[in-house]
Amino acid sequence: MVHLTFFTNIILLATFLGMSIGCLSASRGRDWTETVIPLFFVAVTVACGVLWIFTHSGRLMVDVGGQGSPQQVYFGTEYPAHDVSTFSVGTQQNLISVPLEVLALLFFYVITFVFVGLGQTLGRAFDETQDRLRAYISNIIGSLAGIAAFALASYLWTTPMVWFAVVMMIWLYLQKRRTLVQVYWAFAVLLVMGFVSYQSPYSTASRLYESLTWSPYYKIVYTPQTKAISTNNIGHQQMVPIQEAGPAYSLPHLLNRDAGGQPFQDVLIIGAGSGNDVSAALANGAKHVDAVEIDPVIYDLGRADHPDHPYQDPRVTVHIDDGRSFLRKTQQKYDLVIYALVDSLVLHSGYSSLRLESFLFTEQAFEDIAATLKPGGIFVVYNAFRQGWIVGRIDRMSEEAFGSKPLVISLPYVASIHPTDQEFGRLTMILSGANAPVLTAMRRQFEQHQSFWVNERPAANVPINGFGQQPPSIGGLTSSDWHRIAPATIDTTGINQLPSDDWPFLYLRAKIIPGLNLRSMALMFGLSLLLVYMFSPVRLVRPNWQMFFLGAGFMLLETKGVVHMALLFGSTWFVNSVVFFAILVMVLASNLYVLALRPKKLSPYYALLVVSLVVNIVVPMSKFLALPGWQKVAVSCTVVFVPVFFAGIVFGTLFRDSSQPDIDFGSNIAGAILGGLCESLSLVIGFNYLLIIAVACYLLSALLSKRSAGALTAAP
Repeated sequence: MVHLTFFTNIILLATFLGMSIGCLSASRGRDWTETVIPLFFVAVTVACGVLWIFTHSGRLMVDVGGQGSPQQVYFGTEYPAHDVSTFSVGTQQNLISVPLEVLALLFFYVITFVFVGLGQTLGRAFDETQDRLRAYISNIIGSLAGIAAFALASYLWTTPMVWFAVVMMIWLYLQKRRTLVQVYWAFAVLLVMGFVSYQSPYSTASRLYESLTWSPYYKIVYTPQTKAISTNNIGHQQMVPIQEAGPAYSLPHLLNRDAGGQPFQDVLIIGAGSGNDVSAALANGAKHVDAVEIDPVIYDLGRADHPDHPYQDPRVTVHIDDGRSFLRKTQQKYDLVIYALVDSLVLHSGYSSLRLESFLFTEQAFEDIAATLKPGGIFVVYNAFRQGWIVGRIDRMSEEAFGSKPLVISLPYVASIHPTDQEFGRLTMILSGANAPVLTAMRRQFEQHQSFWVNERPAANVPINGFGQQPPSIGGLTSSDWHRIAPATIDTTGINQLPSDDWPFLYLRAKIIPGLNLRSMALMFGLSLLLVYMFSPVRLVRPNWQMFFLGAGFMLLETKGVVHMALLFGSTWFVNSVVFFAILVMVLASNLYVLALRPKKLSPYYALLVVSLVVNIVVPMSKFLALPGWQKVAVSCTVVFVPVFFAGIVFGTLFRDSSQPDIDFGSNIAGAILGGLCESLSLVIGFNYLLIIAVACYLLSALLSKRSAGALTAAP
């Protein structure tokens, strides 16, 4: 669903709410199990309909937090979905903007009801079994199987058709009363899934030959005629022949050449994508290029269809990996490191506000780059950054990491960039280096000639030195055929908050929760209370608050684990799969511990849980990054996953003796919703201090225990 890719936690919380309501009402009230498939059909049909309206209408767009002057920037959301190339911010006055909160609330509502029936089935299964703990262990093993299936589905680039075909079969099997009508509904769902899996919903007659592929990260639509690639219905990149178009890709090399530097021999390109920057490096004399790209489908498209065929060149080594992870692993030193349009347009997972590229834009990441460069090497980052304060932040981080002011260039040329400037339609390139002779030479040339000139046809740039006070006069080209390049001064007044590995939010202007997030949280919280009151028997059955706060704490614990491991080992789908699998293995181990040793008191485990969380809080993640090889793996996994083990013991012990497992489990899932909402506080306090909130939740759980002196008794 267009633009909701930046807010997948909304979908996650909707599933939690639905499951919670279902568990709480498992033995009472209306049976929602027969509505699951029909409601899901409604959800996917509404999603397709809304997407079609926004991609085919010339006057509708989604307003994602006022991207003209935002508190937080979401790349690509400032454009109507159907036309990225010709839209400018000034045309917004002719558009009808629909607030994202409206769409988010719509799908939050629908998806919640889809999961109520599943929650009822789960709650009834727990309620009907005498051995609660063994039933829960079976549930965890099923979750492990689900994570393994997810990893396989990601590896094979499967489509929604495959995902939901499996889901439909499992759900039909679980239903006690299967009817032909239910089978028809499942078939209808698969028809819609088949359409969206293999057909672009915004194809037109001029783009009938688009291909659609589902990578582990994106829905990718490729148009061979224009060689354009869109991800999640947002225009992303386009392959161009470097000798005929795209002079910006060659700009660092041209500046280096005309300032008297030797060609960059060893080049690292992070976010290599379909290959434009790789092609430019090869065309300008690189002897070896390491091309790092996280998405295998985008790489495959570039390898198969880029007009210059850069990925077939023997000088190129391709790494399908996370850029930050590669920086820490490589032993190679480089003359040039490039961040090539590393704007992912998608969240790392539904558990946090991280984007795939978040850990590339931190003070520590820039220090990693400085350590990777050869003496005199330079670092280049470029993009259409949208806001002057983003450019100012990168300028500040570059200066601190490399010890000197970077060279900042804007295309088209502007003399200065201020925090309040809007950078729409403008490419900004930032060149940095520690005592780099080539940057000194570039500055000297700019001081002498004031300008550097670039032609739209890259072939015209080859025979000339671009430095000069006036545009070159060659081949009958006029002055209007040349673009002026010159340094811009950067005003960093008021830019004090720089992204760090603990607060990796380059696109968030200040340490605040943006109004968009606050409005969404308020709407979700209000709707959650209303639905729980309307459809769960809370007036007849008292929720288990001890289990509620266990759920809230565990959600925050999971979030910290996912973020921590993404920093240590990369923000890839594979790392995600391993982390969730490891968390579930620790939960399984804790429940087997409870099954075997049958603990009688919970107070020691609460204490160990809090102590292990305090260790996580006081030991910064940088300590783990400095460890070599397997030591980093062993120590970081121990520190991250030990609290999960103790939390699992507490939950398993309580659930073993529960007299109302449906209510207790529903209360636990409801607490996870609170934990999910609290995750937004990471935008203010960072991820490490989220664990303070987790500690508070676990302490509340311990204080709300109905067991005297820590001895276990049957829950009322």
